[in-house]
Amino acid sequence: MANIPKILIISSDTGGGHRSAAAAIAEGLQKVWSGKSFAVRTIKAVEESHHITEKLVKVYNWVLQNRQHWMKYLYWVMNKVRPETREFFHRRCIGFCKEIFEKWCPHLIVSVHPLTQHIFARILKELNLADQIPLVTVVTDPCYGFWKGWACDDVSLYLVANEDAQKQLIDYGISPEKIKISGMPVHPKFHEVDEKVAQEARTAYGLNPDKFTVFVNAGWIGGGNIPQIFREFVRGDLDVQAIFLAGKNDELKREAEELAKTAKFPVKVIGYSDEIEKLMQSAMLMASRLGGLTPFEPLACRLSIIADATTPPMPQEAGTVNLIHQRGAGILLEKSSDIVPTIQNLLTDTNKYKQMKAAAGSLSIPNSTRNIIEEIAALLPVERKPVIV
Repeated sequence: MANIPKILIISSDTGGGHRSAAAAIAEGLQKVWSGKSFAVRTIKAVEESHHITEKLVKVYNWVLQNRQHWMKYLYWVMNKVRPETREFFHRRCIGFCKEIFEKWCPHLIVSVHPLTQHIFARILKELNLADQIPLVTVVTDPCYGFWKGWACDDVSLYLVANEDAQKQLIDYGISPEKIKISGMPVHPKFHEVDEKVAQEARTAYGLNPDKFTVFVNAGWIGGGNIPQIFREFVRGDLDVQAIFLAGKNDELKREAEELAKTAKFPVKVIGYSDEIEKLMQSAMLMASRLGGLTPFEPLACRLSIIADATTPPMPQEAGTVNLIHQRGAGILLEKSSDIVPTIQNLLTDTNKYKQMKAAAGSLSIPNSTRNIIEEIAALLPVERKPVIV
């Protein structure tokens, strides 16, 4: 048991992307490591460490859910104040973080959130373990313009999606030798399925297995502009069926269920789901807000996207939105009222739809999670390296 490698993943539930990244890495470790030769623990380091930071996470998610147009100001404030570097927060959070660290004694730490690696880097220094325990950061924002909080000189290795993210870290002062391009940490459950499996998924949701299916995704917390887009959508007279995901927003779920009764086409309303990959695999098209990581999950399923652009995306997400649009894998929806004609055009122009689906496949990076796992495993001491299968 002494040689079992222990990995601590530090994250936060600010939106769903960081949570998804942590789950993808944890699951990836289980899939590619041979035998029971590892132990992985994931903590929500920001909200679990102190009641003040817990409240700040709730404020962030409230703004994301209810005042999406404020997010650009929140981004500016966070980059200006840099709370991840402030002694005020470190004093209040370091006790919890140090206790977790000392009780569990990890051999390697993985951060998937821009506010977490700084305090753990400080702990490693204070315990004189900075040279013995690697600190790896997996950046979940793939394009130039992301949070300054990602940059921490004491990180041992950065794993980023592409050259654009690599350039941003370098411009923030991170040494190029510390950065490797690995792709995005997409959970292995997100993948393309054949038509038979897709039909079975639609049937499981009580839908017609052969009907064009639109997935309207309000995200993990359920909110933003997607509810308004859904209201416009159900007013349309379209030859489709739909699934609406309300996330952890019970009020939105109840409202959506009432709206679904007025639709001229079948609508299945779902609250929170741990099987979002099945929702994506059952659909032909997804309407959603695009975060940093979350677009790469539907892309892995070869699912074309109608991206919410009714409010300008957050600065750290704008590059992803533009990339998907420019590569033809998605359409930017600038007005909620455009949702019905946009879908109708894709139903009529089947070649356009086929091109979008192909473009979605071209943006997916195969084996990216495996690449990340292999880079992490390579940093473990020789006696604790797992067998990659």
